[in-house]
Amino acid sequence: MVVEGRAKIVVPGDKPVQIAGSPHLEKLEPFGDVVLYEDRPESLEDKIKRVQEADIIMNTRGAVTWGADEFKYLPKLKMITTCSIGTDMFDLEAARQQGIIICNQPGRTAPVVAEHMFALMFSVARRVAFMTSEMKAGRWPRMDSVMLQGKTLGIVGTGNIGAEMARLANAIGMEVIAWTFHPSPERGEQLGVRFVELNELLQTADVVSLHVALTDDTRGMIGQREFGLMKEGAFILNGARGAVVDTDALIEALNSGHLGGAGIDVYEEEPPPADYPLLACEQVVLTPHCADMTPEGVDLLNSGTVENVIAFLEGRTQNVVV
Repeated sequence: MVVEGRAKIVVPGDKPVQIAGSPHLEKLEPFGDVVLYEDRPESLEDKIKRVQEADIIMNTRGAVTWGADEFKYLPKLKMITTCSIGTDMFDLEAARQQGIIICNQPGRTAPVVAEHMFALMFSVARRVAFMTSEMKAGRWPRMDSVMLQGKTLGIVGTGNIGAEMARLANAIGMEVIAWTFHPSPERGEQLGVRFVELNELLQTADVVSLHVALTDDTRGMIGQREFGLMKEGAFILNGARGAVVDTDALIEALNSGHLGGAGIDVYEEEPPPADYPLLACEQVVLTPHCADMTPEGVDLLNSGTVENVIAFLEGRTQNVVV
C-alpha cells in the first residue's frame, strides 16, 4: 500500500449530490476513512482546510478546481481521482511537479453521454425547443424540420464518446465522416467512418458533433472561420467543453441564419449567467452539462471513482492522466 496506515480520503464538495449516499463508498471501509463535505468550499482557504490532511481527494464536482495555489499547501496529498472523464478542473502540470497522481475515468459513461448528444441532435433537427416555446406562447408554428436519415454527421474527436456517436448514427442510416488528431484506416474501418481533414468535414457535414478533450490545441478550435466553412443550415453539437467553441462566433452564426441550430451541453461559464447571449438564440437546445446524469451514469462514475482509489491503495494505479 502506498499510504501508511489507514488513508484519509476526502470528498471536498459534493453539491449537487453525486457520491453522497452511494453504496460504493462502503468498499473503501477496509482501506481508509472517508470525509465527505456536502457543500462546496466557499474560498481557497476553506478548500485547503478541508483537504489539509488528505492522502486522497475524490473530486466529484468539476467546479472544485485544483492547481499550484492549492498543492503547495498539501504536502500529504498523493492522489486525486475525478468523478468524470474530463480533467480540465486540474492544473496537470502543477500536479506533475508536486508528484500528485491524477486519475480519471476514460470512456466509462460514453454510451450515456452519446445517447444524450444523439437526443440533442434529434431535438435540434425537429426544432423541439422552438416548437414547444411557440405553442406555450399560444402560437401554431408551421416550419420545416430536418430528417436525419441520409444526412452526413461529422464527428470531431473519435474517442469513446465519438465512437459511440458513430455507431448510433450508422444505425439510423446517416453517413459518418470524422476528424481526429491521429487517424488511421484501421480505426476508420472499426468505427464505420471515413476520416477527412477538418475543413472538409466542416464543409460537408449536415451536423457537426464535437467530442474532443479541452487542451491548448482544441481551445477555440471552432470559431468564426470554421462556422463560415459550414454548410448553410447545418447544425452543431457541443458535448466536449464550452471553450472548444468561440461562443460569440456561434451566436453570430446562429443569429445570422447561417447555422440552422445548435445543441449544447457545455459552456465557457457554468452555470451561464441569466443574460448569457446564447440563451436568447432561437434555434438552440440547451442542457446544463448533464449528459451523463442518469441513474446509470451516476452509478458508473461513483463506482469508477472508488475503484480508482482502491487500485491506487493496492499499488496498481489505473487511469493515470499524470
